[in-house]
Amino acid sequence: MAFPSAPSALWSVSLLTILFAAAVHSNIVYDDDPLQPVTSDETVAVGGTVTLTCRVAESDNSSLQWSNTAQQTLYFGEKRALRDNRIQLHRSTPTELSITIGDVQLSDEGEYTCSIFTMPVRTARATVTVLGVPGKPQISGFENAVPEGGKVTLTCTSTGSKPPAKLRWFREDQELEGRPDVVESVPDDPTYNVSSELTLEVSRSDDNALITCAVDHPSLAPGDKRSEQALRVLYSPNVQIVPESDLPREGEKFHLQCLGNGNPEPASFMWEKKDGELPPLAKADGAFLRFEMLNKSDNGVYLCNADNGIGNSQGEYTLLVQDAADNIPDPTAMSTSSGVDHAVIGGVVAVIVFILLCLLIVLGRYLIRHKGTYLTHEAKGSDDAPDADTAIINAEGGHSGAEDKKEYFI
Repeated sequence: MAFPSAPSALWSVSLLTILFAAAVHSNIVYDDDPLQPVTSDETVAVGGTVTLTCRVAESDNSSLQWSNTAQQTLYFGEKRALRDNRIQLHRSTPTELSITIGDVQLSDEGEYTCSIFTMPVRTARATVTVLGVPGKPQISGFENAVPEGGKVTLTCTSTGSKPPAKLRWFREDQELEGRPDVVESVPDDPTYNVSSELTLEVSRSDDNALITCAVDHPSLAPGDKRSEQALRVLYSPNVQIVPESDLPREGEKFHLQCLGNGNPEPASFMWEKKDGELPPLAKADGAFLRFEMLNKSDNGVYLCNADNGIGNSQGEYTLLVQDAADNIPDPTAMSTSSGVDHAVIGGVVAVIVFILLCLLIVLGRYLIRHKGTYLTHEAKGSDDAPDADTAIINAEGGHSGAEDKKEYFI
């Protein structure tokens, strides 16, 4: 029998070893192989829990095994192999092995291997991607209020994101466009720091407006992490004079108030009367101009100048004092109202009288007709006479009878 030479034998053993190692460590999927394990890639945020599941279509009673990125065995069937309480058995059946990893850290990211010890050994790999959760954004650059018409630059910064987060700016509900994000990697760490700048030219309408910086990242739900900064804008006052009442009357007390509506609120007020001096009984008291007793001579245009250090502005009000008699009810109006009432009543009475007169006329005509019919019946015998002479006699007899009746009743 011929035996292979030593170099040839060594070469054959080395080739077999290489082929076996390749079969073990490669993620080969055998078509229509019911014993080939199947896994899926997973993504999880730092601090979360990930579930790794390995399945086969059929079982030949061979055990499934999960190994970590360092090829350390985590579970062999139902048996724990690595003492890490974060890793727990989720489900173990002849065709499935599922484990969970809790409190996931960035160091847990990598490729995990599921193996089934058949001949040959079959494997499958699952890549776990760990998201670095960005920190709450911080807004800086707006420590002091800005005068109206000035510019302000805000900077928003968020740290610890992986992949890099995207920063978005809003004024109230309106999205604004800032400068492109600046992304910086963290030394000896797989996370990133991200910053963005926003420059605004402010007006008085921006005072107290909320500027928001929000973080957009796959580890967060929309709006989960945001910071707000209220703008403070300095602007000159917009002056308005408000009267105590809309009908100032002669002899009454009265005052005007000067409203500055500026930021800051005006601290200096100056009152004057247009085309003249303030009345002797008018007293300037800061934002108020007080009248002890109104007089017709107080009529005119009053001016208020307000200053808040940023600027000054002027407002005006025209005072027109009403007569004191305007307080007394107008007797003419009362008599007019009373006259109207009497006219209405008189009209109703006239209608009633007219109706009564109409009824009397109708009744009178009815009675007259009834009386004529009665007299006609008294002479009824003349209609039955055979000739004229007899009719005359009957008629006379009827009249005499009537006269007898009249005498009898009298």
